[in-house]
Amino acid sequence: MTKVLVLYYSSYGHIEQMADAVAEGARSAGAEVDIRRVPETAPAEVVKSAGFKADTAHEVIGNVNDLANYDAIVVGGPTRFGRMPSQLASFLDQAGGLWMKGSLNGKVGAAFTSTASQHGGQETTLFSIITNLLHFGMTIVGLDYGFQGQMGVDEVKGGSPYGATTIADGDGSRQPSAVELDGARYQGKRVAETAAKLSA
Repeated sequence: MTKVLVLYYSSYGHIEQMADAVAEGARSAGAEVDIRRVPETAPAEVVKSAGFKADTAHEVIGNVNDLANYDAIVVGGPTRFGRMPSQLASFLDQAGGLWMKGSLNGKVGAAFTSTASQHGGQETTLFSIITNLLHFGMTIVGLDYGFQGQMGVDEVKGGSPYGATTIADGDGSRQPSAVELDGARYQGKRVAETAAKLSA
């Protein structure tokens, strides 16, 4: 059975919801899926004063070497000034040993994100994650146009050919829409299907 890791960082729960949807999609394609979050690196007083969401159903990943146990890794995080958050970067920066050994070469990678606005750096954030995954030697799966929900301007919606996205609004009040969650499910399914073909 194909093993997929959904690895994420979420401050306010938007990315956590997207991670659950990505996992649903991967499971629908027959994959075994683990959802893990990266460790929080912000000081406790910042976490408290900013109102970060502390309660979650997902465990913190044990070790960067755990990444080698999966056929596919889908990485999600909110944007921080148009790039991935430091919590994700800090974790991925520890993967030099895996890179040296080529432990992730040929595995499947994908990215998803959340921003405050439609022009808040969604695509640059996705690319900051994808760049890491390409350096790990991974084969990237985006949100292809088989998912037609990302098209049109009938409503505010995330989605990009580079990965599933959601838009949270400046105060975080907007939650992922049905269309955005469907995009995450679609991408998760495509990741699992691609990983199954590549590992066959």
